[in-house]
Amino acid sequence: MNEAEAWRYADEIRDRVRPPEFPDRWFDLTDFSSGEEWTRAFQAAIKECHEAGGGHVRVPAGTYPTGAIHLLSNVDLHVEAGARILFSTDPADYLPAVFTRFSAIECYNYSPFIYAHGQENIAVTGGGVLDGAAGPEHWWPWVGTPEFGWRPGMPHEAEDWAELQRMAAEGVPVEERAFGAGHYLRPNMIQPYLCRNVLIEGVRIVRSPMWEIHPVRCENVLVRNVSIHSRGPNNDGCDPESCRSVVISGCVFDVGDDCIAIKAGRGPDGRRVGVACEDVLIEDCDMRYRYGSVAIGTDTTGGIRNVFVRRCRWGGPGLYFGLYIKTNSVRGGFVENVFVKDVEISELTKEAVSIDLYHGDGHTGDESPVVRNINVTGIRSDRTRSAYLLRGYPEQPLREITIRDSSFNRVERADVANDIKGFAVSAVTVGGSPVELEPDV
Repeated sequence: MNEAEAWRYADEIRDRVRPPEFPDRWFDLTDFSSGEEWTRAFQAAIKECHEAGGGHVRVPAGTYPTGAIHLLSNVDLHVEAGARILFSTDPADYLPAVFTRFSAIECYNYSPFIYAHGQENIAVTGGGVLDGAAGPEHWWPWVGTPEFGWRPGMPHEAEDWAELQRMAAEGVPVEERAFGAGHYLRPNMIQPYLCRNVLIEGVRIVRSPMWEIHPVRCENVLVRNVSIHSRGPNNDGCDPESCRSVVISGCVFDVGDDCIAIKAGRGPDGRRVGVACEDVLIEDCDMRYRYGSVAIGTDTTGGIRNVFVRRCRWGGPGLYFGLYIKTNSVRGGFVENVFVKDVEISELTKEAVSIDLYHGDGHTGDESPVVRNINVTGIRSDRTRSAYLLRGYPEQPLREITIRDSSFNRVERADVANDIKGFAVSAVTVGGSPVELEPDV
């Protein structure tokens, strides 16, 4: 795929990924409760809307304390401006456990706060707030670090996470990977799983336990004009995983981890499932904090292809990387056909373009990932640590990496480019000096 073909294909994705349509039926949440118990009201309103053939569940202005919300086909959960869905801090309100993924490994765990499994034509829309109520007192201490409220003697996730990884490595059936009650693996905020035609639009998301928007094995996903402000541990903004046909547009990310992280399963479990993430378009988004602006990985095991990023703004104090492709020979898989253009960078503490096969476990496994056909053009960067850091393996180099028509104004150290075949740099300035590199063969 060359550059011209790539952007034509990106336009095809944009045109293909259309929002689901819903019948003009409205079900007011307040008609399903006396004002004291909202979890049952959400369940009842969604069920009635679904059984009527679909429509909209209106959440009017006000605050609605609730446990898990499970969406059904043909239902739009419409959270009006002035409405706040305030999720419970009691883990019991997210039971029974559901089929999910924790950090890219399949298991049964606490329900995501808004969850759907095997549904079609679903949405969360409106100008209201989804408030996970997480913080140093609730959910975040489970990560096990003092920065987020953990203190010696408090429970945390380390043992459960190690056990889940052991189960995956040993091929324990997913139905036996049972966590939830008595365990400490944090749920995600929004997770449609094996769904088609998904829309997340307009809402503001705050204080999530972990990843914010996490579609898994979904097709035709549109996330647009969403604002996410949650600086907790592992608080990725939007993580499409093993999905096909995803558009993320007009969003603001101020989060505690990667703004967007594209994933495809992890290690043995990712190889067992074997589903790639492909055809992802990201456009007109602001990435403000904290790790990768657009990250690909580290969970690359099932493979990632056809990712397009354009007209975005990256940067701010505390934001680390721009384009951040990160994996290693434990995760394996592949990353191919990644195209980035017309990005404005105000400030990054690390690289504008980082492709690193030594991330995390480094080169300690037998599954060397393939990374090829990465094209970056039209970057305008004011301040970064360096323009690029590119590290392949001697026996598995990065392939066909192009950076052109870009300027990286204030840089602190020299660029790194090791073990690459076909690295080309043209019409680029770094620190005011021109850089030109012809591709080797």
